[in-house]
Amino acid sequence: MAGGSFAPAGVAKDRAEQYEGKVTAYVIIACIVAAVGGSIFGYDIGISGGVTSMDAFLTKFFPSVYQKKKHSHENNYCKFNDQGLAAFTSSLYLAGLVATLFASPVTRMYGRRISIICGGLSFLVGAALNALAFNFVMLLSGRIMLGVGIGFGNQAIPLYLSEMAPTHLRGGLNMMFQLATTLGIFSANMINYGTSKLDKWGWRLSLGLAAAPALLMTVGGILLPETPNSLIEQGSREKGRKVLERIRGTQHVDAEFQDMIDASELANSVKHPFRNILEKRNRPQLVMAICMPMFQILTGINSILFYAPVLFQSMGFKGNASLYSSALTGAVLALSTLVSIATVDKLGRRVLLIGGGIQMIICQVIVGIILGLKFGTDQKLSEAYSIAVVVIICLFVAAFGWSWGPLGWTVPSEIFPLETRSAGQSITVAVNLFFTFIIAQSFLSLLCGLKFGLFLFFAGWITVMTIFVYVFLPETKGVPIEEMMLMWQRHWFWKKIVSDEESYERPRNLLEMEQQVR
Repeated sequence: MAGGSFAPAGVAKDRAEQYEGKVTAYVIIACIVAAVGGSIFGYDIGISGGVTSMDAFLTKFFPSVYQKKKHSHENNYCKFNDQGLAAFTSSLYLAGLVATLFASPVTRMYGRRISIICGGLSFLVGAALNALAFNFVMLLSGRIMLGVGIGFGNQAIPLYLSEMAPTHLRGGLNMMFQLATTLGIFSANMINYGTSKLDKWGWRLSLGLAAAPALLMTVGGILLPETPNSLIEQGSREKGRKVLERIRGTQHVDAEFQDMIDASELANSVKHPFRNILEKRNRPQLVMAICMPMFQILTGINSILFYAPVLFQSMGFKGNASLYSSALTGAVLALSTLVSIATVDKLGRRVLLIGGGIQMIICQVIVGIILGLKFGTDQKLSEAYSIAVVVIICLFVAAFGWSWGPLGWTVPSEIFPLETRSAGQSITVAVNLFFTFIIAQSFLSLLCGLKFGLFLFFAGWITVMTIFVYVFLPETKGVPIEEMMLMWQRHWFWKKIVSDEESYERPRNLLEMEQQVR
């Protein structure tokens, strides 16, 4: 039967205690180089808001927005409301959504490195088109190419990091991607602050500098080793074992290597992983692959990061002051991610997600109340309240940085069995980019329509996601990536689904194959 819909869902043998190895310089360097791809994602998030607040950029591509911005009696909440301007930001994420669907089979069949290289090359082309753009079509084409790069990079890099990292440090090393993302955002904010002083061509420099991390990502993809999981899946067992021994710093890797072989044998029996992932036994992973990235965006963080300069200008900050404030939030995000890296494999995923959620709810509500009481459609915040808003937004960003920011990527990348891992990551990236696109395209209109209520809107969603984590997400700390199936079988809710005997019915020849593998 095509599709392998009766294939067993992952390895369910508990060999975790037999895993040996240590953290080697080789694996750390590989993870750092791979994570550079995240800096491009972050750079684009940070650069967009700064560029769209530059007068020279608005005059060339969005003159109507420029006139509205300069009008003396504009509505504070609506001065930047323009669908074309929103499309400049959001088009990248729509392109990324489509690209990640093509990236999934490439990542599975040809390896994680190939997808990383494809992403880097696409970024290089997109950066060049944006920097040289002389009309809106060329500008949009560059954004689309950047989106293709995001689709491939975000598909492959989290998988690469999860598979290279040793089990006891997988959370921290996987978060190198998010750390690079936050450093990319901070770098973009600082570059925007500098290029805003260059008058007519500053925006070109801001957009063109995306080529620097893109080049690092491309070269890194060429030089990095393939993950042992991917090599074994492609049939190169001896090479896969050599890489595993090298990254673990020991030849005693029999238990982990056997888990990878078991997972590979089962994975290769699945011809259509997207069909397999819809099976009932994969329901918990599918739910997490959809909900985690969706909730990550519905925290409202991207709205603040995309449009931080625009948002602060709407609140009455001057041009340079708004860029400086957004640079501050970028620095806070980067520093708070370090907190998550240091604590995730000690405290666990659930503690950080729930604690961060509670802090974000409080911050969003306070900002909403301040804006509702002290900020009208045609007046500015006082200096004291402006400072208070910036401080609270920084506290919000800090909470996101040590919780939903990195863990929104880490958890989905580590919970799938090998046979559906690429498909699962593709769904995660597609959902993330879809909601990123929706928020990016609608934020300026929502700000105009809901005004201060927009912050309360996001607070409501954060409440929902915090309850979701408390009820439905089991702790993945210390669980080997090839033995995640055992975790779902022990969870109070999901065990009712994944332990259903009917969902494990298999043809006799497939059962015999599994017994031979084990």
